Amino acid sequence: MELIRSNLNIDFVGLKKWAFLISGVTFFLSIVSLSTHGLNFGLDFAGGAVLQVRFPGPAPIASVRTALGEIGLAGAVIQEFGSPQEILIRIHQEQQPGGKDGESAKMSQKIMDAITPLAGKDQKVELRRVEYVGPQVGRELTVNGIWAVVYSWLAILVYVGIRFEFRFALGAVLSLIHDVFIILGFFSFTQKEFSLVVVAALLTIIGYSINDTIVVFDRIRDEIKRMRNYPLEAVINEAVNRTLSRTIITSLTVVLVLVALLFYGGEVIHDFALALLLGVVVGTWSSIYVASPTVLVFEHWKLARQAKAKAGS
Repeated sequence: MELIRSNLNIDFVGLKKWAFLISGVTFFLSIVSLSTHGLNFGLDFAGGAVLQVRFPGPAPIASVRTALGEIGLAGAVIQEFGSPQEILIRIHQEQQPGGKDGESAKMSQKIMDAITPLAGKDQKVELRRVEYVGPQVGRELTVNGIWAVVYSWLAILVYVGIRFEFRFALGAVLSLIHDVFIILGFFSFTQKEFSLVVVAALLTIIGYSINDTIVVFDRIRDEIKRMRNYPLEAVINEAVNRTLSRTIITSLTVVLVLVALLFYGGEVIHDFALALLLGVVVGTWSSIYVASPTVLVFEHWKLARQAKAKAGS
């Protein structure tokens, strides 16, 4: 029987060594960055306070920074929020005296007293929002965030193992671990703030990536039945080539939306969109070059064990 091939005929499996090298180096650098620099935990995890303030005109961020420095808050993070008139003032736990609600209220009033004169004579500065996260809550959120990711990995391992085979499940989970650690490495290397929004993005990426991987695995399973007399390398190549157009179209559509959110969604959604954008790219790569080749590696390992056992008998 002559093999009916798809229009594309890219040798993805033939590039697996280079792909593993690129993924391995990137994964290793992510681990190194996480070990040496760690993550720049936001207030959700580190604890502290955030104040949303509105000026009558464009906020004088440089003057606000100077005024906060004069009251012992030189390390506060100040950024424009939504419009030139509004700013967010973030104060980490170590900068905040005490940790009780009363101390937090006193600090908020102290900040308002320091920056109100910057608005000009007879002008008021509006305090629109104050949030405080204690260190105990921050630690609990950190632990819960880690377990959320781990539980998702375990659930996917069981699901893929039942629907396909255990080797497919291992390939899927390894690709997801690859995706998560590379994104964590990016946030560690750039020292961008790591918050609950980013954790939500990580869980979304896990869902997106496993969906893409399942599509490829489903095609591999179908091609195994159709191409019984062909090696697994040819089967995987055929499956990836047949699903490539679907993968590209889906990823490109999501990327276009995320780019729009990244540039026009504002500060609240910026880090979520950035993490998702990176995750879509890395997840698409891992579905093709990590998950599927891992299945092939386990197949070769299984055949080698069977050959060794046969030779021993």
